Amino acid sequence: MYPPPPAHGYPPPPPPPLRPVRGLAVFAAVMLVCDSLVGVIAAVIDLWYADLIDRIMADVDSVPESEINTGDLVYGLSGILETGVYVGTIVAFLIWLFRVRANAEILAPHGHRRAQPWLIFGWVIPIISFWFPKQIVDDIWDASRRTPSPSRGLFNAWWAAWLVGSLVSNVGSRLLFRADEPEQIAAAARFDVVCVGLMLVAAVLAILVIQRITGAQEEHRSAAFAAPGSPGAYPAY
Repeated sequence: MYPPPPAHGYPPPPPPPLRPVRGLAVFAAVMLVCDSLVGVIAAVIDLWYADLIDRIMADVDSVPESEINTGDLVYGLSGILETGVYVGTIVAFLIWLFRVRANAEILAPHGHRRAQPWLIFGWVIPIISFWFPKQIVDDIWDASRRTPSPSRGLFNAWWAAWLVGSLVSNVGSRLLFRADEPEQIAAAARFDVVCVGLMLVAAVLAILVIQRITGAQEEHRSAAFAAPGSPGAYPAY
């Protein structure tokens, strides 16, 4: 017996091509570097401002009012700048994440535990934010890798650093929000330096994660150039 002919006599359509991700990866990595640099500057300002408060508490008459006003202004502006760059970094990372997830769905259509809306909501909803984003990134890596048993050591380290840094930063924000006395404000400013240090580690690991996934997907695209008809077989741009 002969096998039944394909429906309508046409072969199934080929999967859509993989889209380039390197440009978005560079954008996300640059934003992470900028966020880290701003964090370092903010940490220096934190220490300077805490020292200024110590001098005021020791002898308020020894500190000119102009220096006090300057300290308050610089400290406030550094917080605004830090928040603005951080939000921009989040946006850049999510844009990259959506692109690599779309490619990963082409490479492994049924290999993803979470639907696309969780690429955003998974980060902000309490409790599930502790593991949903990691599952999403793990599934993207599993779909993108070109080895049968990919290592997740880097991804585990990144996620651990991110969780610790986020939790400590949340504590630091609460300390600053509740600070009423000069001693509390100085303590919150010094504690923020610890937060910055932890988030620097998470940022470095995040850049490595971006590079790892981007490199794997670009390898798929390069291989597709040599095999027309495979996903991603189209000129880069």
